Amino acid sequence: MEASHGRQSEACSLTPKGRAVVGTAHRSRACQTAATTASLWRRPAEMRYTAPMPRSSPLPLFHLYGDPPDDQAFDFVHIETISSRSSIHDWTIRAHRHRNLFQILLIARGGGEMTFETQVIPFEAPVAVIIPATIAHGFRFRPEATEGWVLTFTEDVARGLGERSGEAISALRALAADPVVPLSGEDEGDRIGRLCADLHEERFLARPGYRLAMRGYLALIAIAVARLAASRARTGAATLMPADPTVDALRYLVEEHFRRERQLSFYAGKLSMTPDRLNDHVKRAAGVTAGHLIRQRVLTEAKRQLVFTNQPIHEIAYDLTFADPSHFTRFFRKQTGLTPQAFREQGGG
Repeated sequence: MEASHGRQSEACSLTPKGRAVVGTAHRSRACQTAATTASLWRRPAEMRYTAPMPRSSPLPLFHLYGDPPDDQAFDFVHIETISSRSSIHDWTIRAHRHRNLFQILLIARGGGEMTFETQVIPFEAPVAVIIPATIAHGFRFRPEATEGWVLTFTEDVARGLGERSGEAISALRALAADPVVPLSGEDEGDRIGRLCADLHEERFLARPGYRLAMRGYLALIAIAVARLAASRARTGAATLMPADPTVDALRYLVEEHFRRERQLSFYAGKLSMTPDRLNDHVKRAAGVTAGHLIRQRVLTEAKRQLVFTNQPIHEIAYDLTFADPSHFTRFFRKQTGLTPQAFREQGGG
C-alpha cells in the first residue's frame, strides 16, 4: 500500500475483497466503503482456524509488512483492510517488528490467532488488537472469512493532537500487555468500524483539510479502543494516565543500548540524573524500578531469539553480552523459572 503522504490527490474505491484501488475515476468510494463496513459485521465466519502459526527465523524488522524499515518515519498515518495485504501472503503475516509504528487492528469478522512476543493468542471477531512499537507480532487469519481494518501510525502523530490523545496512546501502550480487546456487541464494532472507514476515505480522497481530519479520526479510534481495553481490565474504569516523558526517554534509550549497557548509571547519565533519582522517578511513574525495565528488555530479546530463531543458546548468551552461557542461564531462570532450553522446547508462552 502507498504511504499516507504518497499519491494523496487520487481517489480510491474498494473491490469486493476490500482491496484499495487507486484512480481518479472512483469518486463513489465513500458509498462503497460504507456498504463494505456495514457488511463486515453481518457475515458469519465460514471456517474454523486450525493450522499452527508458522515461525520465521530470524525475526524481521519492517516499516509496513514486507517493506524495508524506515527509521525516519514521522507524521505517518496509514489504514488498509486486513484482506488487502494478508490475502496476498496466504492470510499469514509472519512474526516481525516495527521499530517506530503503533498498530490497532479491528477484526470485524472471522478470526485466527496471533503471536505476541512468544505467546500464541487465538481471537474471534469482533475484537480490537493493540500492538505497540517494537513488539514482535504476527497473524494467521482464517482464509477468506476474516476482514476488518489495520491502522498504523507513528506516535508523534498522536502526541501532536493534544493532551487527551497523548493520554489515550499512553493507556493503549500500558493496556497492550493483553493485546486482544473483545467488543461486547455489534454497536461497538460498528461505531469503530465507521470511524476507520471515514479515516480511510480521508486518506485516499485527500480533500482540503484531510490531514487534520485524519488526526481527528485517529484520536477518536485510539480513545475508543483505550476505553474498551481499560473497561476490560480489573479496575473496570477507563483511567487514561498521561505519559511520563522521563520514562518514555528511558525506554527509548534502553531500546537502543540494552545489548551493551546494563548499568543504571549509564542511562542516568544520558538523562542528566543521578541513578537514585532516576530509579525513584521511574518507580513513582511506572510502578517498577528502572533496573526492572532494563532487565525486562534483555529478557524479551532472549525470549525472541529462543523462540523465533534456531540460534544455539550459547550464541544467544554472547550476543546479549553475558559473560558466559551459565550466567545467561541463571539470569533467565531467575526471571522465568525455566532454563533457556526448557523455554525453547515448550515454544515460549
